[in-house]
Amino acid sequence: MTGITESMAIDRNKKNEMRTAALARRDALNDLAREAAAQRFAAFADIFDIASGTVIAGYMPMRNEADPLPLMRALAARGARLALPAVVARDAPLVFRAWREDDALLAGPFGTRHPVETMPQLVPDIVLVPLAAFDRRGHRIGYGGGYYDRTLAALRVQKQLVAAGVAFAVQEVQTVPASHHDAVLDVVLTDLECIDLRS
Repeated sequence: MTGITESMAIDRNKKNEMRTAALARRDALNDLAREAAAQRFAAFADIFDIASGTVIAGYMPMRNEADPLPLMRALAARGARLALPAVVARDAPLVFRAWREDDALLAGPFGTRHPVETMPQLVPDIVLVPLAAFDRRGHRIGYGGGYYDRTLAALRVQKQLVAAGVAFAVQEVQTVPASHHDAVLDVVLTDLECIDLRS
C-alpha cells in the first residue's frame, strides 16, 4: 500500500467513525428537540439574500435528519422558488425539480422522496445540504455516496451559489479529514447558531 493510499484509507476510516458517532448523537435527540430545531432553522431565514425567483433547493428529511421544511416555507414566503433533489444515476450529480408543498412525491433510492419527473428542473441559488457531521471550517461528512460533493462541484462551475449545511449542534466534530474533492459549505445552520463562513 502506498503512502497516499494508506493515508486515504485512514481518512476514510476516521470519517466512518465520526459519521457513526455523530449520527448516534443525532438519533438520541427527542422529538421536542427536533421540533424546536426546525423552528430555529426558520429563524435564520434572513441570512439569505432572496430576490423574486431565487431558487432554494431543500430536501425531505429522513432517518432523523434536521428538518429544513419550516426554513423552506419562510424562504418561499419571501419569494423564493422551492426545489427538491432527485437521484438520477449512481455516480451523477443530483438534479433539482420544482416543488410546492402540496405536490405529490415519488419514492426514490436510499429512502428519498422526490418530485415527479414531469416537474421542471431548476438550477438552485441556495442549496440546503443534509449531513452526518460538520466542522467549523465548512467541511462535512455525508452518508458516503458523494452525491452532494459531485452536485455542488457541478453547480459551482455554472454559477455562484450558497451551500448551507443544516444540522443539529451535536453533529459538530473538531476537524473533518477533508480531501480535495469534498465540497465546502458556505454556511452551517444548527439549532444553536448560524456559522457563516462567507466572509
